[in-house]
Amino acid sequence: MQLPGRVRPAGFSLIELMIVVVIGSILLAIAVPSYMAQIRQSRRAEAKTALLDLAGREERYFSTNGNAYTNAAVNLGYSALPVLTPNGYYSINVACVAAQGAALGCDANAGAPTGPAYYLTATPVAGTSQAGDTQCTGYQVDSLGNQYATGTYTSAQCWSQ
Repeated sequence: MQLPGRVRPAGFSLIELMIVVVIGSILLAIAVPSYMAQIRQSRRAEAKTALLDLAGREERYFSTNGNAYTNAAVNLGYSALPVLTPNGYYSINVACVAAQGAALGCDANAGAPTGPAYYLTATPVAGTSQAGDTQCTGYQVDSLGNQYATGTYTSAQCWSQ
Protein backbone atom coordinates (compact mmCIF):
# COMPACT_ATOMS: atom_id res chain seq x y z
CA MET A 1 0.00 0.00 0.00
CA GLN A 2 1.30 3.38 -0.99
CA LEU A 3 0.84 6.39 1.21
CA PRO A 4 -1.09 9.23 -0.34
CA GLY A 5 1.15 11.93 -1.78
CA ARG A 6 4.18 9.63 -2.10
CA VAL A 7 5.39 8.79 -5.55
CA ARG A 8 7.46 5.68 -6.10
CA PRO A 9 10.68 6.52 -8.00
CA ALA A 10 10.82 5.13 -11.54
CA GLY A 11 13.81 3.19 -12.94
CA PHE A 12 15.96 0.29 -11.94
CA SER A 13 17.87 -0.19 -8.77
CA LEU A 14 21.59 -0.88 -8.91
CA ILE A 15 21.03 -4.47 -7.78
CA GLU A 16 18.56 -5.13 -10.60
CA LEU A 17 21.00 -3.69 -13.11
CA MET A 18 23.88 -5.82 -11.75
CA ILE A 19 21.75 -8.98 -12.00
CA VAL A 20 21.08 -8.24 -15.68
CA VAL A 21 24.83 -7.67 -16.29
CA VAL A 22 25.73 -10.95 -14.57
CA ILE A 23 23.15 -12.92 -16.56
CA GLY A 24 24.33 -11.31 -19.80
CA SER A 25 27.96 -12.15 -18.97
CA ILE A 26 27.12 -15.78 -18.31
CA LEU A 27 25.23 -16.08 -21.61
CA LEU A 28 28.14 -14.48 -23.47
CA ALA A 29 30.66 -16.81 -21.80
CA ILE A 30 28.67 -19.76 -23.13
CA ALA A 31 27.80 -18.40 -26.58
CA VAL A 32 31.16 -17.01 -27.78
CA PRO A 33 33.21 -20.24 -27.52
CA SER A 34 30.42 -22.20 -29.19
CA TYR A 35 30.24 -19.63 -31.99
CA MET A 36 34.02 -19.72 -32.49
CA ALA A 37 33.96 -23.53 -32.68
CA GLN A 38 31.34 -23.36 -35.44
CA ILE A 39 33.39 -20.77 -37.35
CA ARG A 40 36.51 -22.97 -37.06
CA GLN A 41 34.54 -25.96 -38.32
CA SER A 42 33.22 -24.06 -41.35
CA ARG A 43 36.76 -23.00 -42.26
CA ARG A 44 37.88 -26.62 -42.03
CA ALA A 45 35.09 -27.57 -44.43
CA GLU A 46 36.35 -24.96 -46.86
CA ALA A 47 39.87 -26.44 -46.68
CA LYS A 48 38.61 -29.99 -47.26
CA THR A 49 36.50 -28.86 -50.22
CA ALA A 50 39.43 -27.03 -51.82
CA LEU A 51 41.73 -30.00 -51.24
CA LEU A 52 39.28 -32.44 -52.83
CA ASP A 53 38.81 -30.03 -55.73
CA LEU A 54 42.59 -30.08 -56.29
CA ALA A 55 42.52 -33.89 -56.17
CA GLY A 56 39.81 -33.84 -58.84
CA ARG A 57 41.96 -31.57 -61.00
CA GLU A 58 44.88 -34.00 -60.61
CA GLU A 59 42.69 -36.90 -61.68
CA ARG A 60 41.39 -34.94 -64.65
CA TYR A 61 44.98 -34.16 -65.70
CA PHE A 62 45.93 -37.82 -65.28
CA SER A 63 43.05 -39.03 -67.44
CA THR A 64 43.84 -36.63 -70.29
CA ASN A 65 47.65 -36.81 -70.21
CA GLY A 66 48.17 -40.50 -69.67
CA ASN A 67 49.83 -42.11 -66.73
CA ALA A 68 51.24 -39.01 -65.00
CA TYR A 69 50.22 -36.45 -62.42
CA THR A 70 51.53 -32.90 -62.30
CA ASN A 71 52.66 -30.29 -59.82
CA ALA A 72 52.58 -27.47 -62.39
CA ALA A 73 49.93 -24.94 -61.38
CA VAL A 74 49.00 -24.06 -64.94
CA ASN A 75 48.21 -27.71 -65.72
CA LEU A 76 45.76 -27.72 -62.81
CA GLY A 77 44.02 -24.48 -63.74
CA TYR A 78 45.81 -22.21 -61.27
CA SER A 79 48.19 -19.35 -61.89
CA ALA A 80 50.47 -20.43 -59.03
CA LEU A 81 50.72 -22.96 -56.22
CA PRO A 82 50.15 -22.94 -53.32
CA VAL A 83 46.68 -21.48 -53.69
CA LEU A 84 44.63 -20.03 -50.85
CA THR A 85 41.11 -21.14 -50.03
CA PRO A 86 38.46 -18.53 -50.94
CA ASN A 87 38.53 -16.90 -47.49
CA GLY A 88 42.30 -17.18 -47.16
CA TYR A 89 42.55 -19.35 -44.05
CA TYR A 90 44.24 -22.39 -45.66
CA SER A 91 46.96 -22.87 -48.24
CA ILE A 92 46.39 -25.76 -50.67
CA ASN A 93 49.41 -27.31 -52.38
CA VAL A 94 50.71 -30.29 -54.32
CA ALA A 95 53.32 -31.55 -51.87
CA CYS A 96 54.77 -33.99 -54.39
CA VAL A 97 54.08 -36.19 -57.37
CA ALA A 98 55.78 -39.42 -58.37
CA ALA A 99 56.31 -40.97 -61.77
CA GLN A 100 55.40 -44.55 -62.62
CA GLY A 101 56.92 -46.94 -60.06
CA ALA A 102 58.69 -44.21 -58.06
CA ALA A 103 58.19 -43.51 -54.37
CA LEU A 104 56.50 -40.24 -53.44
CA GLY A 105 59.54 -39.06 -51.51
CA CYS A 106 57.82 -36.28 -49.62
CA ASP A 107 56.35 -35.97 -46.16
CA ALA A 108 53.61 -38.46 -47.01
CA ASN A 109 51.95 -40.55 -44.35
CA ALA A 110 52.69 -44.25 -43.93
CA GLY A 111 51.13 -46.33 -46.65
CA ALA A 112 51.54 -43.64 -49.31
CA PRO A 113 51.30 -45.05 -52.82
CA THR A 114 54.14 -45.41 -55.29
CA GLY A 115 53.85 -43.64 -58.62
CA PRO A 116 52.09 -42.58 -60.49
CA ALA A 117 50.89 -40.79 -57.39
CA TYR A 118 50.33 -37.43 -55.76
CA TYR A 119 50.15 -36.08 -52.23
CA LEU A 120 48.19 -32.89 -51.55
CA THR A 121 48.18 -30.75 -48.41
CA ALA A 122 46.04 -28.05 -46.82
CA THR A 123 47.77 -26.07 -44.08
CA PRO A 124 46.48 -23.09 -42.08
CA VAL A 125 47.89 -19.74 -43.16
CA ALA A 126 50.19 -18.23 -40.51
CA GLY A 127 48.77 -15.17 -38.81
CA THR A 128 45.13 -16.19 -39.26
CA SER A 129 42.88 -17.34 -36.45
CA GLN A 130 42.77 -20.79 -38.04
CA ALA A 131 46.51 -21.19 -37.40
CA GLY A 132 45.63 -21.57 -33.71
CA ASP A 133 43.35 -24.54 -34.36
CA THR A 134 45.02 -27.45 -32.55
CA GLN A 135 42.26 -30.02 -33.10
CA CYS A 136 42.67 -30.32 -36.88
CA THR A 137 45.78 -28.44 -37.91
CA GLY A 138 46.10 -29.68 -41.48
CA TYR A 139 44.62 -32.00 -44.08
CA GLN A 140 46.23 -34.30 -46.65
CA VAL A 141 44.98 -36.48 -49.51
CA ASP A 142 46.86 -38.95 -51.70
CA SER A 143 46.16 -40.42 -55.12
CA LEU A 144 44.51 -43.49 -53.62
CA GLY A 145 41.91 -41.29 -51.94
CA ASN A 146 43.36 -41.76 -48.46
CA GLN A 147 42.50 -38.82 -46.24
CA TYR A 148 44.83 -37.77 -43.43
CA ALA A 149 44.75 -35.00 -40.84
CA THR A 150 47.13 -33.69 -38.22
CA GLY A 151 46.18 -32.35 -34.81
CA THR A 152 44.78 -33.63 -31.55
CA TYR A 153 41.77 -35.19 -33.29
CA THR A 154 42.14 -38.34 -35.36
CA SER A 155 42.03 -38.19 -39.16
CA ALA A 156 38.56 -39.77 -39.10
CA GLN A 157 37.27 -37.14 -36.65
CA CYS A 158 38.71 -34.26 -38.66
CA TRP A 159 37.36 -35.46 -41.99
CA SER A 160 33.90 -36.31 -40.62
CA GLN A 161 33.20 -32.87 -39.12
